[in-house]
Amino acid sequence: MGTLTILLKHSSTYKSLTKCTNIFLLFPLSKKQHSIYSLHFHQRPLCHGCSLSMNGCRKGHSREPVGTIKTQTLEPVATTSMALYSLKMAISKMKSEPQFRSSSGIVRLQVSIEEEEVEAIDWLHSQNHLLLPRCFFSGREHNSFDSNGRSLVSIAGVGSAVFFCQPHPFSYWDWVSIRRFLSESCPLIRAYGAIRFDAKAKLSVEWLPFGSFYFMIPQVEFNELEGGSMLTTTMAWDNTISWSWEDAINALQDTLSKVSASIVRFPKQAPPTLILSSHDIPSKIDWDIAVNRALEMIKKNNSLLTKVVLARSTKVVPTTNIDPLTWLACLTVESENAYQFLLQPPNAPAFIGNTPEQLFHRKWLHITSEALAGTRARGVSIALDRQIELDLLTSPKDDIEFTIVRDTIRRKLEGVCEKVVIKPKKMIRKLPRIQHLFAQLASRLRSEEDERFVGFQQKRHNF
Repeated sequence: MGTLTILLKHSSTYKSLTKCTNIFLLFPLSKKQHSIYSLHFHQRPLCHGCSLSMNGCRKGHSREPVGTIKTQTLEPVATTSMALYSLKMAISKMKSEPQFRSSSGIVRLQVSIEEEEVEAIDWLHSQNHLLLPRCFFSGREHNSFDSNGRSLVSIAGVGSAVFFCQPHPFSYWDWVSIRRFLSESCPLIRAYGAIRFDAKAKLSVEWLPFGSFYFMIPQVEFNELEGGSMLTTTMAWDNTISWSWEDAINALQDTLSKVSASIVRFPKQAPPTLILSSHDIPSKIDWDIAVNRALEMIKKNNSLLTKVVLARSTKVVPTTNIDPLTWLACLTVESENAYQFLLQPPNAPAFIGNTPEQLFHRKWLHITSEALAGTRARGVSIALDRQIELDLLTSPKDDIEFTIVRDTIRRKLEGVCEKVVIKPKKMIRKLPRIQHLFAQLASRLRSEEDERFVGFQQKRHNF
């Protein structure tokens, strides 16, 4: 039997997923019904030695960009198995004829698959026998492209060419540690990961393997593209933290030897199951106390609080062990205009989620963010749906909530940006089952270094 921890938040002011340059951040925050997050305790055997790769945040490393950053493209092939073979041969040749003499670097090899049609989630499910760290990401919009101009639909990765994890709160220097392995010249070398909201709060045992933050650049990655796919490998090394080029290429060969070339489409539905137990944290009594305390603080004269985010989790034990990828695939009903993700460090539960919210998107110094608040169900008919939409647009209560969200984001952006433009100021964003009030904010960062403040300088109040 597995265990699911469902994370729920109500009256949420802040966002839940960030795209910035080559980094994707996944935050455990949901809003009423539309965002679903789960910490999934799947029964994977312990992986002894699978965490043997380079921790890029280890003390003593250089703060300069790595010496070599390169992407090599191999000849296209017809199938996934042929792509895997091509990569293995290229890496064997690279090992026998070393090309890179720098003390640090990151190199990506990629090969296009032109005939076989494979979904990234099917490829990842076919690697379930591996006990390596893994990740999955599917974007809300397909606005990333490969070298041939094909848009990126989703990615799946196993193993870590380099990972970044520490128990201390995420800092500017941790951001530098990640950024030194990334380059605009190799835009598909990307880091995927998560950061805790409150690194000073007590860390529950299920989150220990994630530290205060956990990012990974996958060793082996499957890219699902519109009109094709691509299998890739990445190796990273840095002599200053005792991980040489030889260590990197040996670790990559070991991972590749275990990757399955046989891809089977698995059923995207959960097996029949019953709930053995369900436990809410906090309990109903404690939840009511927290709500009343928050309301009392908001009502006080000169209160700094106008809106509070309260959270709870539900631990569910089902009769059947549900694979987290199956659980994630079942969320496709919400996949329209939404992000889906999975992140699983070694010897850790899987963190999965589905959300339409974006914290911010940055290209060069241009940055956009979104305000999303106020919720209504969709109507069963066009006429009813429009009536519900009008009710949401004219609701004083929802307008207050939405204004708080929009103004909070605007103030955060004004602290690090030039003039903030809000357009539209308020409209409806419709999702498959619900609809929200929505606004988009755009501005320009004063400095490249200001990006770190947008996502991490958010004040929170815990009850």
